[in-house]
Amino acid sequence: MADLRDTIARLDPPPLATHGREEELCAAYEAAFEEDRETWLEFATPAVERLEKGSFSLEWMNTDGGAWGTKVKPSSRGLTFMDLNRSKAYGTIADSVPDHHRNLTPRGSIRDPYKDQLPVYDDFVVTEKWDLWADNVSTLYEEAKARQWNATKDIAWDELETLPEDLEKAACQLATFLTEIEFLAGDFPAKWMYRIPAEFLEIKAFLATQIMDEARHLEVFRKRALAGGGGLLHVNPMFEWASKALMASPTHTSGAYFLNLIGEGFILSVFRGGEFLARTHVDREIFRRCLQDEARHVAFGTIELKNYLEHHPRPDQALALMHRYADIAEVLVSTSILQPVVLEPLAVLMGGGIDEIDSGMDGVAFLWDVVKEEYLQRCDRAGLYRRDVCKFGELPWKAAVNR
Repeated sequence: MADLRDTIARLDPPPLATHGREEELCAAYEAAFEEDRETWLEFATPAVERLEKGSFSLEWMNTDGGAWGTKVKPSSRGLTFMDLNRSKAYGTIADSVPDHHRNLTPRGSIRDPYKDQLPVYDDFVVTEKWDLWADNVSTLYEEAKARQWNATKDIAWDELETLPEDLEKAACQLATFLTEIEFLAGDFPAKWMYRIPAEFLEIKAFLATQIMDEARHLEVFRKRALAGGGGLLHVNPMFEWASKALMASPTHTSGAYFLNLIGEGFILSVFRGGEFLARTHVDREIFRRCLQDEARHVAFGTIELKNYLEHHPRPDQALALMHRYADIAEVLVSTSILQPVVLEPLAVLMGGGIDEIDSGMDGVAFLWDVVKEEYLQRCDRAGLYRRDVCKFGELPWKAAVNR
């Protein structure tokens, strides 16, 4: 065991970068490496010496500073986060996370005595409860676990009906766009999940379910594009620019609003219109199953925004910033939807074929109004009143028809 200290002392920094983008990261890692190695030795030395003497510490048996003796009782649904959080010792969530809790130490554990020994994770930057909390998160997490489904076995792929070529192309083009969307919908929570300390474990757990949901969605729409004998079709370059802006969102709440209230809200409205868009019972089942997942994400985003606006230390400033951000997000999302790779396949599916694309556009115009109204209702609930300033205009098709 004594060799452990020598091994640490002889450790070399990580290998050199293999390409240009790694150089800066490797340089930063190497700079921290030497300092961190000294800390590792400080932990290794007493542990090795104690074992060499054949002695034990048993300091973990000391429950001072903890909540030993706490016993939580399951509710009718089983033992949930809500049941655990009825205990003050485990359910009290810090309004602001101190530096020595910016790590993976569990809330409610005995950790304060070690505060001078704990590292600070620089990437854990979401430390204010008002900046990410949603009161419905634990309920949504329980629902997410209960409603997981399998895109391999729960969809009757062998029953997918053969469609006329125009309808199959429209279905495949829509599936291509939805696959593109679901990559974004999974990448955004993944980006922020690592930026959240363990103090907000319920948020981290829910984001993990959202990532899994979106992985399943991109899987099911990729499969749909290929299962009917067509394949993936055209990407949406404008959507990629909108996605780039969303991924660069400066805060979790601003990005979650962009993704969940507008982006996922649009998808939720589309899935609700599945009876008019789906041309096979397999497509209807896909929309139905995805709908229940998207509804959770939209509900989380709505309540997170509500919490942000109600508990921000400077509410007027927070409201002004969100309105400014909403101006941008509404333009980017609506412009992405207006692209022919989105509107036209929707119209073909709505109309029942390429020959009925004009009547299908009437249905799309109706759907556009539904998308806008449902989005504004969510904003109303969150306290971000956009009705008089919303950048979602009337679908230009209406203007052409009414001339």
